[in-house]
Amino acid sequence: MSLIKITDATLNANEIIAQVLRDDLGGIDIFIGTVRNQTKGKKVVRLEYEAYRPMALSEMNKIANQVREKWPQSSIAIHHRIGILNTGEAVVVIAVATPHRQQAFEACKYAIDTLKETVPIWKKEVFDDGEVWVAAHP
Repeated sequence: MSLIKITDATLNANEIIAQVLRDDLGGIDIFIGTVRNQTKGKKVVRLEYEAYRPMALSEMNKIANQVREKWPQSSIAIHHRIGILNTGEAVVVIAVATPHRQQAFEACKYAIDTLKETVPIWKKEVFDDGEVWVAAHP
């Protein structure tokens, strides 16, 4: 299983966490972003994600490399889902392991915040009364 992945398959957080486990790393932090049932008071029927895969994977690898540079000895996995997702389904899972907990918290926050800013992934929010394309990670 790849540490950096864009997939249309269901994300399994436990499998992604297992990818970063190492005996020398004692802190693990995980971010799981899921589909909400509403946006700005409107009921969400589903979300549809698309990515420019080559660039998105390149940017995700860049984030992983930056995390490893900023937090030496860290291990990181980033998986993002594309396609049609329903309420409650995981869209993105980021797992980071570091020697200590504070580093894991900081590295995981850095990874999701940077992903939201730089990775070319878009989502269509589908409502009862229409739909709209928005940046997946504004």
